[in-house]
Amino acid sequence: MSATGEVSDRKGRGRRIILWRHGQTSWNVERRFQGTTDVELTETGIGQARRAARLLASLRPDAIVSSDLQRAAHTAAELAALTGLDIVREEGLRETYAGVWQGLTHEEIIVRYGEQYAAWKRGEAVRRGGGELETEVADRAAPVVLGHAEKLPEDGTLVVVSHGGTIRTTIGRLLGLEAHHWESLGGLSNCCWSVLGEGARGWRLLEHNAGTLPEPVLGDDD
Repeated sequence: MSATGEVSDRKGRGRRIILWRHGQTSWNVERRFQGTTDVELTETGIGQARRAARLLASLRPDAIVSSDLQRAAHTAAELAALTGLDIVREEGLRETYAGVWQGLTHEEIIVRYGEQYAAWKRGEAVRRGGGELETEVADRAAPVVLGHAEKLPEDGTLVVVSHGGTIRTTIGRLLGLEAHHWESLGGLSNCCWSVLGEGARGWRLLEHNAGTLPEPVLGDDD
C-alpha cells in the first residue's frame, strides 16, 4: 500500500486468495465447538465484519465466495454491500463436521474425549467426535477455492469467507504441506484473514491471521 493509503498496483504479480474467517458468534465466546452447526453472528461479530469489510474492499476484490453457513455468509454480505459483488455460496466451504463434539465446550471435550483430543493435537488422523478427517475437509474445500481462483484475471483477487479449521486445512493443502504439519499454521481470530499469492512454484503464504491491510514485501525475498 502506498504512503497515500491507496492500494499498490498489482499488475503482473499473479492472482491472490484472501481467506477470511467469519465474525464472532456466541459459541465462540462460550468456547463451544461449532462445526457445521449454523450459529449466528453476535452484534460484536457484525461490527467486526463491517470493519474488516472496509479494509478488504480497498483491495478491490474480483469475486467473493462463502460457506453457506450464516456466520460466514453474513460476514461476506458486509463486503458484498461495499463492493457490489455477488456472493457465491458453497457448501464445500463449511467448517469441519465434528459429530458429538459439536455444541460441547473446550473443557467438556477434554474431559469426555481427552485421548482423542490429544491425538488430534499430535497431528494424528482423528475423526473428532466421529466426524470428518482434516484431510477430508481439505478434499472438499481446496477444489472449491481453486476452481474460483482459476476464473480470476491474471492479477485478480478472490475473497473466500469460511471457518478457522477449514481455512487452515485449505491453506495446508494449497501450500503442499503434509497433513500432520497443518496444525503449525495456527488459528485465525474472528474476522481476520490469511493471504495466498501465486508464485512461480505455486501458492505462497503472504499473510496469516492478519487484521490490517497486507503490505508489499520489499527486499530480496519478494
